[in-house]
Amino acid sequence: MSILRRNNVTVSGPVDGPVVVLAHGFGCDQNMWRLIVPALAERYRVVLFDYVGSGGSDLSAWDPERYASLDGYARDVVEVCEELGLERAAFVGHSVSAMVGVLAARTAPERIGALVMVAPSPRYIDDDGYRGGFSAEDIEELLESLEANYLGWSSTMAPLIMGNPERPELGQELTNSFCATDPDIARVFARTTFLSDSREDLPGVSVPTLVLDCTEDMIAPRAVGAYVQAAVPASRLVTLKATGHCPQLSAPEATAEAILDFLRTVR
Repeated sequence: MSILRRNNVTVSGPVDGPVVVLAHGFGCDQNMWRLIVPALAERYRVVLFDYVGSGGSDLSAWDPERYASLDGYARDVVEVCEELGLERAAFVGHSVSAMVGVLAARTAPERIGALVMVAPSPRYIDDDGYRGGFSAEDIEELLESLEANYLGWSSTMAPLIMGNPERPELGQELTNSFCATDPDIARVFARTTFLSDSREDLPGVSVPTLVLDCTEDMIAPRAVGAYVQAAVPASRLVTLKATGHCPQLSAPEATAEAILDFLRTVR
């Protein structure tokens, strides 16, 4: 099976430009990046893809065992990079994909030369001395609701995750994206996402890293962004003038500007 077909890979921008790989989060696909791609593609070769089970990927490649851990998604990233022959690409990961990028950079350091973590969270569940934003009971209730009625859960949760209630079209877009995902696949991805704990992986990051958080984000509160920045050596933190968990949609200009400012310093 072609890796490029499997992951619905698309490439834009100058052929000889430095490479930026954009990776979507849970319940989404590469379309979530469409508002910032034009700004990036003026100088950078932009690689977009869908994880297996998402968007236009080949659903026949879905394997619940492989994708029951973040390592399975990191393998997708590494295999796409290998197929395209990428070296020292900048990897931009939204939400759970920020931690996928950490794993991919550790697995194939020759492929990834910089990380941008957009609204990252290494652990969603609170722990001793750590605030992830949710109790264990919160997450279990969330997962039980999702598994019992995925479409109903999506309609309720997507607008809350998106934030920006004064712009209901944003919440509707995320709802539509969630609802387009196969419920059985979404259940596995959700458990993989919300039960993961990548905190021990952060100190091992050895590439330049930008952490982007938002002024208000119910999924990844600002305390989480500060934790990630403190844990990742030589990283920097920028708080976007944006609310909600998807600044690439709610504040695309600010998001693109922050990414471009960072990339100029590492190239």
